[in-house]
Amino acid sequence: MNAKTPRILLVVSSFLGGLVVFLAAIFFIAGGVPSIGGATGSAIGGPFNLVDQNGKTITDRDLKGKPFLVFFGYTHCPDVCPTTLFDASEVMRALGKDADRTAMLFITVDPERDTPAVLKNYLSSFDPHVRGLTGTTNALAAVEKEYRVYSKKIPEKDGDYSMDHSAIVYLMDKDGRFVAPFNLARRPAVAAADLRKYM
Repeated sequence: MNAKTPRILLVVSSFLGGLVVFLAAIFFIAGGVPSIGGATGSAIGGPFNLVDQNGKTITDRDLKGKPFLVFFGYTHCPDVCPTTLFDASEVMRALGKDADRTAMLFITVDPERDTPAVLKNYLSSFDPHVRGLTGTTNALAAVEKEYRVYSKKIPEKDGDYSMDHSAIVYLMDKDGRFVAPFNLARRPAVAAADLRKYM
């Protein structure tokens, strides 16, 4: 046996071990691990009953028949949220008339400050297909749980606070089932073409 063989085997086994962990994480996030009885299904997403920036009640049933994107954030977010909503707006513009066949939901993790009026003012800077949703603390906590979203209030020295939160954009299909995280970090035309596949 070559003296380098044990070292090569160690490197290969470490790589394979890492690959297994990575794939397991992907299956977990995507809900692809078989459940009891052999059935598979999404473990992300579910019913919701919230209010949009115009004060209109929006439920998951209102989105049946169209694929949609979901992002959790808040209007006081300094960087990730406005960047994500800008990128999503560019995708909606790239879709043209097809943008009416989908939706982009911006669900707040900060209901204390993000009222419908605040959301409406904030979203006026983005494409009109981006809909802001808010609701009671309990209603939003339930939706965060369904989407496996992490959020936490972070107190600041001046008595104000920020929100630490997940930054995944979820792609949901026409039946409201999770497909995969949606990549907005690419040319809008490419992302738009990807989204069209689910219409």
